Amino acid sequence: MADIKPIPNSAEGDAGTPTKGQNEKLVIAASSLGTVFEWYDFFLYGLLATYISAQFFSGVNETTGFIFALGAFAAGFAVRPFGALVFGRIGDMVGRKNTFLVTMGLMGLATFAVGLLPSYATIGVAAPIILIGLRLLQGLAMGGEYGGAATYVAEHAPEGKRGLYTSWIQTTATMGLFAALLIVIGTRTLLGEEVFKAWGWRVPFLVSIILLAVSMWIRMQLNESPVYQKMKDEGKTSKAPLTEAFAKWGNLKWVIIVLFGAVAGQAVVWYTGQFYALFFLEKMLKVDGASTNILIAIALIIGTPGFVFFGWLSDKIGRKPIILVGCALAALTYFPTFHALTKAANPALAQAQASAPIKVVVNDADCSVQFDPVGRNKFDTKSCDIAKSFLAKSGVSYTKVDAPAGTVASIKIGTETLVAPDPNMVTGADKKAAITAYQDSVKAALDKAGYPSKADPATMNKPLVIAILVYLVLLVTAVYGPIAALLVEIFPSRIRYTSMSLPYHIGNGWFGGFLPTTAFAMVAATGDIYYGLWYPVLIAGLSAVVGLFFLPETFKRRLDE
Repeated sequence: MADIKPIPNSAEGDAGTPTKGQNEKLVIAASSLGTVFEWYDFFLYGLLATYISAQFFSGVNETTGFIFALGAFAAGFAVRPFGALVFGRIGDMVGRKNTFLVTMGLMGLATFAVGLLPSYATIGVAAPIILIGLRLLQGLAMGGEYGGAATYVAEHAPEGKRGLYTSWIQTTATMGLFAALLIVIGTRTLLGEEVFKAWGWRVPFLVSIILLAVSMWIRMQLNESPVYQKMKDEGKTSKAPLTEAFAKWGNLKWVIIVLFGAVAGQAVVWYTGQFYALFFLEKMLKVDGASTNILIAIALIIGTPGFVFFGWLSDKIGRKPIILVGCALAALTYFPTFHALTKAANPALAQAQASAPIKVVVNDADCSVQFDPVGRNKFDTKSCDIAKSFLAKSGVSYTKVDAPAGTVASIKIGTETLVAPDPNMVTGADKKAAITAYQDSVKAALDKAGYPSKADPATMNKPLVIAILVYLVLLVTAVYGPIAALLVEIFPSRIRYTSMSLPYHIGNGWFGGFLPTTAFAMVAATGDIYYGLWYPVLIAGLSAVVGLFFLPETFKRRLDE
């Protein structure tokens, strides 16, 4: 960007230096702590998706209910780009500080309300509708939060240290997830699993009101960003930031390049390494929820310093190589990494998959996609659906074998073949009894072949599981640590909040936020527990290629006016 110029000195000093009377450590701490709270709020829903599915989507079948719960989780991400537009514009016109005070208040109140929301059993369909509405409000608030915090810190950072300073903001998402994990684990331990399942899951949402009060008080101690204050004093703030950011090709092209050449890949690596790994352990590998949370928490403790390290390193060697290497490694290693995770976390399942692979012999015309958007399909009108729906519910991986038209579906488990009931031959009570008997026989065959109903903690290689999870977290830190500095440096200060917020939240809100829902729907549709990995692999690979050829290096740039 040839039009980027050094910021001249002012009476307050360089625009990249903290204003007089405002300690730079307070700037980082206040911005980071506030953002930790917002991520804590946002991620509670993902951690408790299984419980929320049971409470608010209990009127649908189990597989569809979990995907719906993940879909409501994703709804918060869907509106983040719109929040970026709304609050980014306000941030560029009114100021950084006041804007992210508003976003924090919205986030905190919406989270507290989830803890009070009656269940489906109490108020029916109104429960999931209100829940999704609260998630949308959270998403709008989050869309305005990150850009403000990252811009605020970067505009206080000295030259040559923006990567290091903004890396503390990058730790906040993981620290927010870690804080949510700790409170969830503590509540489950204190109340017991039965009480937690009944109502204890609400406690982490309710205690957020205390965190909101503390975070708001800390944020209110801050001054305005020196870069923004200087522009305001000189009357140089943008009067139409949306038009300047997105209606002029000179800036819009960088929005597009940043999105596809960095942020989309960063987003899928982030959500795969921290959320998809958690869901994969619990839903696919059948590790109990408490153990899953503890394993993820340990990995986060070990891996989180990587954010600061890679932020610091990006000040030395550049943002681009670190981000692109992280994306490329993710694309190349995800499949072997998750296969290794299966062997370490549930060796009995890995052994059963190798020694007695499951095949469903069907004709494609006799199969439905194993996802029901209405939520009422029992998948019992076709023999293929009867076979595949039970396997999907059981969470076991299978492959499909093509059969001639008219073939009644069958499941092969190792050398044993079990033919599904033909709904054309049995109806009414006889069909229901036949399906129940068939499911019992399939379950018995799975047990005989060594497919476990849950992971055995005694056989789990916990050190190896943690090592694999740490590797996934380190990939996250590599792609995420330098991204804020890159985004701040690539856009001009008068429209920085708006310009950086949109690609960031399209990437993290859409490409990343929809990852768990999309990946598990892909698994349900194909029967392959690893098939969902194609989503992050392809997106991360795309960013590595696009970024290599089109993404500029920015780490030596001074922030402009």
